[in-house]
Amino acid sequence: MSETAAAAPGGPPAKTDHRLTAAIVASALFMQNMDSAAITTALPAMARDLGVEPARLGVAITSYLVALTVFIPVSGWMADRFGAKRVFMVAIAIFTCASALCARSTGLPELIAARVLQGFGGAMMVPVARLLLLRQVRKDQMLSAMTWLTVPAMIGPISGPPLGGFLTDAFGWRSVFLINLPIGVLGLALVAWKIPRIPPGDPGPPDLPGLVLLGLALALSMFGLETLGRGVMPTGIPEAALVLGLMFGWAAIRHCRQAKRPALDLSLLRIPTFNLAVLAGSLFRSGAGATPFLVPMLLQVGFGKTASEAGLVSFATALGALAMKPLARPILRQFGFRRVLIGTGLLSALGVGVAAGFTPAWPLPAIFMLLALGGLFRSLQFTALNTLAFADVPTARLSAATSFSGTVQQLSPALGVVLATTALEMSASLSGHHTAQVHDFAVAFLVAAAVVAASTPFFARLSPEAGADVSGHALVVKRAPAE
Repeated sequence: MSETAAAAPGGPPAKTDHRLTAAIVASALFMQNMDSAAITTALPAMARDLGVEPARLGVAITSYLVALTVFIPVSGWMADRFGAKRVFMVAIAIFTCASALCARSTGLPELIAARVLQGFGGAMMVPVARLLLLRQVRKDQMLSAMTWLTVPAMIGPISGPPLGGFLTDAFGWRSVFLINLPIGVLGLALVAWKIPRIPPGDPGPPDLPGLVLLGLALALSMFGLETLGRGVMPTGIPEAALVLGLMFGWAAIRHCRQAKRPALDLSLLRIPTFNLAVLAGSLFRSGAGATPFLVPMLLQVGFGKTASEAGLVSFATALGALAMKPLARPILRQFGFRRVLIGTGLLSALGVGVAAGFTPAWPLPAIFMLLALGGLFRSLQFTALNTLAFADVPTARLSAATSFSGTVQQLSPALGVVLATTALEMSASLSGHHTAQVHDFAVAFLVAAAVVAASTPFFARLSPEAGADVSGHALVVKRAPAE
């Protein structure tokens, strides 16, 4: 019996508690999100220890995100073939062990290799966690389930920056990775104890040619973007990598359009809500993804703050995001996906752009409040995008949809970091200095804000009733005339 068949057509089994399932699988997301948030605070200390420029250490983030992106397409097939619970537990174990290897790294190549292994574990964790949950909920429970999934996961970004700053100042940057070990062991125990087993199925052989083409396209493209114009590779290699990446990408798209069971199911883009949530959402995520990298770097490199101070301010964004989660459902119910995505997209762009005005003269509480406000709007946008993407996807195609959506979602923050580091280095080069100054960070924030704003015209193409079965907005619209 396949996992797809395990979910009854009318919804999950009556005894399924989607809130408990969401809270437990969110433990893995908590670990991953805390790790991602903590490492940005520790980057300047890592750069000093490893002897590299802080901006160039962005490769420690992008290598992880690229590995996530490369391996996510196979996660849906693995979950169907071996069982989602089993794959999820193996993924947690790999991520935890890779964290220990990161802590033992003595050079940048070794750190990058360990981060790639971490990315492999994370690629299995995030989409399979979402799949475990989606297979057990009805459409009218989906928004509630997503909230229960994301609220515990948001504790990671909240605790990550201050915890990363404190650990870096008190025990060194290696402790930022070691903290994952007890969390991973606890997560494994909870999943083994409480998450019901869903029998594996027979999804057929994996699309190996498609997976290879996609992996090469993504890896070469990101390598080219990360090294282009920075003098870290011999002349011509970054350009060649970009060209090869585009060629493999074109070949991958052609293959996936023709394959019977493609690594990336492009036919999902025919579903309007999935199309806009994934493609326009990726533009939003790329711009917004630059902010978690830029803020702690600005505070430490630009303002001279300690890692602890930077962490205590940086976590404001995640705190604002957590505050929005309980409000997301009533807001979406009242206004619908279309108006929420347009409005919060513009407000999020404004929030990112305001950071361009930060200077050392600004009081830290004022920066904290503005970052928290920006996190509030971005959180609502992320919740809307994550829910809308699956609103009209048939149950039988959830594995393919989670793989597709997960691939694009993880690629977007990687592009955001590349965007930020490129803007920083180009601005510094044009200004005639070798290290990033406060003015260069302002340029990077403005570029990121422009990318966020560019996503909003696409959301205007949504129907006012888009995703109404999930948000409940249709009931509000029908009731309004009578009132």
